[in-house]
Amino acid sequence: MIEQISAFFTIEMIYLWLNIGVLPFWFILLFFPQSKICNLFITSVFPILVLSLIYMYLIYKFFISGYDFSEVFLLYLGLNELRSLFTETTFLIIFWIHFVSLNLFCGSWIVRDSQKYIIPKFLVFFPLTFTYFIGPFGISIYWLIKIFFAKKISLYE
Repeated sequence: MIEQISAFFTIEMIYLWLNIGVLPFWFILLFFPQSKICNLFITSVFPILVLSLIYMYLIYKFFISGYDFSEVFLLYLGLNELRSLFTETTFLIIFWIHFVSLNLFCGSWIVRDSQKYIIPKFLVFFPLTFTYFIGPFGISIYWLIKIFFAKKISLYE
């Protein structure tokens, strides 16, 4: 049975389900940020745990297949090394899970923080949308909106 599950969850299938799987979380963050379901499932540690389990599964799968993880550290040497790493499916899927997890974490932080400062959800909609697609830009937009509601400029909390 484990072989059947492993055969079903190919890299392409994991990529497909990962992209489809995060959409409900983002939908709830965008349209129902004050709901109980959002508090229980999205702004909690639940989605990060699920994504980390997928991450660990893939690392285990790549480890037993003989992938050389020491090559990953080459990405710090220059853009050419990073470019060559992105040609490998193994590195690409691990990077994608990393990207999706961090953006979802940032989106849930924006929702929690906006509730703390009582920022209207229609104002939070745009930074959340940008965070989904281009994380740092969305966080920057949220920070600019937050300045007006917090009535101070804070570089740290």
